[in-house]
Amino acid sequence: MTAATLPKTNLHLHLTGAMRPATLAELAARGGLPLPPPFTADTVHEWPAFQQRYDLARAAIRGPADIERVVVEAATDDAACGAEWIELQIDPTSYAPVAGSLAGAVEAALAGAARAPIPVGLIVAASWAAPPEHALRLATLAASYAGRGVVGFGLSNDERLGRVADVVPACRLAAEAGLKVVPHGGFYTPASHVADCVTLLGAHRIGHGLAAMRDPATRDLLAARGVALEICPTSYPPLGVAAIADLPIRELRAAGVLVALGTDDPLLFGSDLASQYTLVTTDPAEQADLARCAVIASAAPPAVRDELLTDITAWEKEIPA
Repeated sequence: MTAATLPKTNLHLHLTGAMRPATLAELAARGGLPLPPPFTADTVHEWPAFQQRYDLARAAIRGPADIERVVVEAATDDAACGAEWIELQIDPTSYAPVAGSLAGAVEAALAGAARAPIPVGLIVAASWAAPPEHALRLATLAASYAGRGVVGFGLSNDERLGRVADVVPACRLAAEAGLKVVPHGGFYTPASHVADCVTLLGAHRIGHGLAAMRDPATRDLLAARGVALEICPTSYPPLGVAAIADLPIRELRAAGVLVALGTDDPLLFGSDLASQYTLVTTDPAEQADLARCAVIASAAPPAVRDELLTDITAWEKEIPA
């Protein structure tokens, strides 16, 4: 019995950041492009250092076939870690130039999802740095694919670059289409930003939400509304925002907050889905609880969700007394 065999989901995973290192090396060599440098151990990197690495990797993706390949490989890798459902996030703005259009980027990702070994839901994301009208345009695009593979609408990038109030219309439109609203928040911004994402945007989950973890009022709000925090342990040390050992996972669960562990950008942060579980706890019962949290917070269809919960319970029954 290992964390790799625990049935689970991955709800926080970005397209470029999900690329296999070998695939990146191949695609970069094809285009004569440089590889992003690794993060330096024991060095605190600022956000631009992350964005530069992400942009270098994304430049290697040159067409719909590359997008499709990355989705299939990402799902395959997560399946090897016990995942039975994943939600993969894509900002089609970044890929439209090589996919022909915003819709072309979404279609390429959905083609990959159709070939994946496990079910994949797609989250269309706007950038906090983009104008509000562009967020609304992407929410409209996401809504047009509701029920056809797109399950959520997100807001990624550095949340300090935008205003919560500006994206209310986009998030409202997405929610009305039945999509999960899953903005990044509280990575660099205060707990009030996370609270605003919940109360103004109607967020179903918060990407990271670090600032909310030790703020009693926001933590209580998350628990009362059933809003999950998507926590990606290996993402935080390189950027100096949190040490893995300091993440208050047990305290969050004791307060009734759903915690969904994810990988974020395994290409850059170098850790798979199973490792996220073992890094925060070696207790199988706690690992099962976290896996169950993520299923509850997911946009998985009812049949997939029920099967996952059944599988987690079966795994749990095998825990030695």
